[in-house]
Amino acid sequence: MDNKIFEKFYNKSPEERLNIVKQYANLNDEETNLIKKQGPLDIKIADRLIENVIGTYPLPLGIATNFLINKTEYIIPMAIEEPSVVAAASYAAKLTRSSGGFTAWADDPIMIGLIQLVNIPNIDIAMKEIEQQKDELIKFIKDLDPSGIEKYGGGVTDIQPRKIETKRGQMLIVNILINVNDAMGGNIIDTTTEALAPKLEEITKGDARLRIVSNLGIYKKGYAKATWTKEELEKSVNGAYSGEEVVERILDAYEFAEADPFRCVTHNKGIMNGVDAVAVATGNDWRAVEAGVHGYASTKNEKYSSLTKYFKDSDGNLVGEIELPIVVATFGSATTTHPLAPISRKIMKVDKAKDLSSIIATVGLAQNFAALRALATEGIQKGHMKLHARSYAFMVGAKEYEVDKVVQKMLSEKKVKLDYAKQFLDEIRNE
Repeated sequence: MDNKIFEKFYNKSPEERLNIVKQYANLNDEETNLIKKQGPLDIKIADRLIENVIGTYPLPLGIATNFLINKTEYIIPMAIEEPSVVAAASYAAKLTRSSGGFTAWADDPIMIGLIQLVNIPNIDIAMKEIEQQKDELIKFIKDLDPSGIEKYGGGVTDIQPRKIETKRGQMLIVNILINVNDAMGGNIIDTTTEALAPKLEEITKGDARLRIVSNLGIYKKGYAKATWTKEELEKSVNGAYSGEEVVERILDAYEFAEADPFRCVTHNKGIMNGVDAVAVATGNDWRAVEAGVHGYASTKNEKYSSLTKYFKDSDGNLVGEIELPIVVATFGSATTTHPLAPISRKIMKVDKAKDLSSIIATVGLAQNFAALRALATEGIQKGHMKLHARSYAFMVGAKEYEVDKVVQKMLSEKKVKLDYAKQFLDEIRNE
């Protein structure tokens, strides 16, 4: 389908946008009505998801446009309350199209289970025993198939014993690597580690304590790469700087983040604006994603580091790359239970966890580039202020036909605050 249907998407009403998405994703009337419904999460479903439910808490669901990933067009649902995030991702994606868009890929869905063993007479001997019996232990789990994942092509792929030092002495930790297919993997891993723990107690002569999933998904990463040409970058700042200057400014901003953790945390937070928004829209555990990503950022270079990398190609264009663990699923838990999660995946035309991981990584890269470009050129507040002004106008009760006038007054007088929004609205109404 022609991507031109998404041109000026931001200028259309929510109903017009939804009709475009309906046409693009072949949504039926029931699905579109569910999106339009003020409370799509039925109270009975919500009551089964968490405890002490008294209602639901909706978030805006937006569509990021212009994404060309591996030569395929995508529109991407993002659930987030922060202004400018969806617009920034869409604009960053638009600027890559002349150079072919994004290239993205992901690892196989290998997650890690942890079994903690203590009170072991000799940890070094125990580790050797586990290594010697590894094949038998893997066969034991495959034959037992406690999680039921083996019949779907998943299951244990490796067992890795390691010794750690703690204030309570040495402990033996056994990493269980499991292919979880399209599931998040928590239940699969917990069931598998529970089944394997007694066998490891026999081998090590120790006591098993924790048997739990790790959210540091170093074997389940998403990757993306894109090029922003000098020509597109110069146009993006309306000629205020040359394309070469924009490239240099963005590289300076990137190196600042790479060298200074105080900047790097905010740099990576910008990435997570995009990552989390897609994770939430697809019913995934965004807190697990956050924990894994920041854990990876803290360990990959033995210091807290940027999740992105920027450099110049041989033509002087800007190249951006991202690599981060993306622990997401397309099956199980809220990804299945929440009524909007399957629809979000349908809009993206995605049903495999690997594909979702690569898309999420792409959005993270786009979000990061957009922030760096703005910070390094006109400053981040220019776009933010207009969006905040609109929010304030609505908050003080401005009607649709009054909003633009209130926003214009706030911006022209550089008074983007709630009390001024009220003042300007009153002035407009008294004119």
